Amino acid sequence: MAATTTTSLGGATGGGDDRVLATAQQILKSLKAPKEDREDMLLIFSTFDNRLSGITDLINGDDSKSSDGADDDDEDLDRFEAAEKVILVDASIYTEPSRQSTSLFDPPNDPVEYFTAVDEIIQWMEHFTIAPPHQSAGKTGQIILDRAENAIQLAMSRLEDELRHVLICNTVPPDSVSRCSTNRRNSLSFSLHDGAIDDNSSSFGDVSDPGSHRFHERGVSLGDDLFVDLVRPESIMNLKDIIDRMVRSGYERECLQVYSSVRRDALVECLAILGVEKMSIEDVQKVEWKSLDEKMKNWVQAVKVVFGVLLSGEKRLCDSLFGDLDDLKEICFNETAKGCVMMLLNFGEAVAICKRSPEKLFRILDMYEALRDGMPDLEDMVTDEFVITEAKGVLRGLGEAAKGTFSEFESCIRNETSRKPVLTGDVHPLPRYVMNYLKLLVDYGDAMDSLLQISEEALYRFTNDLGGDGSQLEALSPLGRQILLLMSELEYNLDEKSKLYEDLALQQVFLMNNLYYLVRKVKDSDLRGLLGDDWVRKRRGQVRQYATGYLRASWSKALSCLKDEGIGGSSNNASRVALKERFKSFNACFEDIYRVQTAWKVPDDQLREEMRINISEKVIPAYRSFMGRFSGQLEGRHAGKYIKYIPEDLETYLLDLFEGSPAVLHHIKRKS
Repeated sequence: MAATTTTSLGGATGGGDDRVLATAQQILKSLKAPKEDREDMLLIFSTFDNRLSGITDLINGDDSKSSDGADDDDEDLDRFEAAEKVILVDASIYTEPSRQSTSLFDPPNDPVEYFTAVDEIIQWMEHFTIAPPHQSAGKTGQIILDRAENAIQLAMSRLEDELRHVLICNTVPPDSVSRCSTNRRNSLSFSLHDGAIDDNSSSFGDVSDPGSHRFHERGVSLGDDLFVDLVRPESIMNLKDIIDRMVRSGYERECLQVYSSVRRDALVECLAILGVEKMSIEDVQKVEWKSLDEKMKNWVQAVKVVFGVLLSGEKRLCDSLFGDLDDLKEICFNETAKGCVMMLLNFGEAVAICKRSPEKLFRILDMYEALRDGMPDLEDMVTDEFVITEAKGVLRGLGEAAKGTFSEFESCIRNETSRKPVLTGDVHPLPRYVMNYLKLLVDYGDAMDSLLQISEEALYRFTNDLGGDGSQLEALSPLGRQILLLMSELEYNLDEKSKLYEDLALQQVFLMNNLYYLVRKVKDSDLRGLLGDDWVRKRRGQVRQYATGYLRASWSKALSCLKDEGIGGSSNNASRVALKERFKSFNACFEDIYRVQTAWKVPDDQLREEMRINISEKVIPAYRSFMGRFSGQLEGRHAGKYIKYIPEDLETYLLDLFEGSPAVLHHIKRKS
């Protein structure tokens, strides 16, 4: 019979007969029996298969042909048993109920020894996979295979726990993530009263009143190069050692489950640190606005941090640990990212379908912009189509919510019909509310331009009911068109409110104050760039018209007393009586105006000064001229009853007008 060359684990070269002989040889060597016992066994084997009749050559034949192979096989078996012992001993210690848990990487454990043992068992398993023990090898080969599988199972159980332990212990503390969003915030002032406009002027504040406004914080934009280590760098090699052995042993699923569950929990914990909690749609809809606003703000910051920092960090970590295992790497990252991404998307979806009210618009736009800006990064990293589809759906939902909320704001302005006038003629709360709102809205021009379009109904109302020029809209951006429509609605509303005043002069003061307020807010903000200089010039002209209307309505009667008609140049009794009546009428008119109009208010210092100058230029020269021509006719001890004021007195009294608090007019005592 031809000589048989054996290989590790009983593999043989040659035909089927050689394989049978080699298997028998391996079984005998594994039993480590004395030579005489092995000879008896071989005789027994030969009775079962005549191919083994010459098997005694394996024992008595040329030792030079088999001794080296036998020694190699013995050495292989010795290494296997030594490796098996390392794993079994570790398992027995690791599973003791009273033991103190220690990591493989903590003294006195030797991770190199353990990983070497695992590698040895893996090699045996790979050999068995390539050349499984032949059935003719009997139970002995199967016993070795079973022992190897048992050792692998114990080792993988240990490494599974070790993977979890190393990941948890070396995860960077989540609170360090919050530093990503602690940069300086850009705070913009905005006054609201739960989105409602009512008759109570105290419900609306102005940015100039520190006690009546709160801040709308847009948050920060994170730098493109911002990143954090999600696990401590010194643990990377340990994790790679564990993952490599688990994958080679066929424990990819267990590796994936442990890794993704630990990292998923870590990301969710980061969300909690960033102020995002798991909430159902019903929970979100029950939250009061003040609390919801804070949660929405936290969500915006969390999206920026998660999409811009954490997920890219997770991607780098997966790439580092799984190397060329592309499929496993992709699955691991998707499973890790899915939990926190879906948690963010669920909140976004809940907000998108919440009841709409004007005060929510800016925070919804913050959310829309954050998700829109983060989508490219998300699509680059996450390959789970379900997650991407959900994200796109939430983005559309937030866009629709923004449009619907803006429409709610437009309706709120159009239908605001409070019947309580501002007694002083001051700026109404409505334009304060609207202008503060619109000044903030301009900051979202990019998002609003992509979302807004003018309806046919709105265009018809602008060109017909509001007297607007449709060509004005053509040169404006989508947001500019909507703001022009809103401003027209507001002007129309204010004109209707002016009709609540019975005093025509106060009606003109009210319109002047409010339109001047609109002009100043537009001129001093980015609204001017949207509405254009023509809009500002036209409204300034209207302000002057209202001021002129006030002079006509308020001072015409007083000025009519200073005309020459009916007096003449003589000093007869009729002329003196008429002259006395003129002075008395002027005095009464002036005092009545003073008494009433010191309670009126022109809040802008410059406009108030211009109004006083206009009055002075109309009244003082006319009064001085009248006095100069006719005061001589009333000389005598009773002249003071009729000529109560000199021009300088009137100029002094005019300084009290439009201060918003009634003043008592006292006759000024002059030195003789």
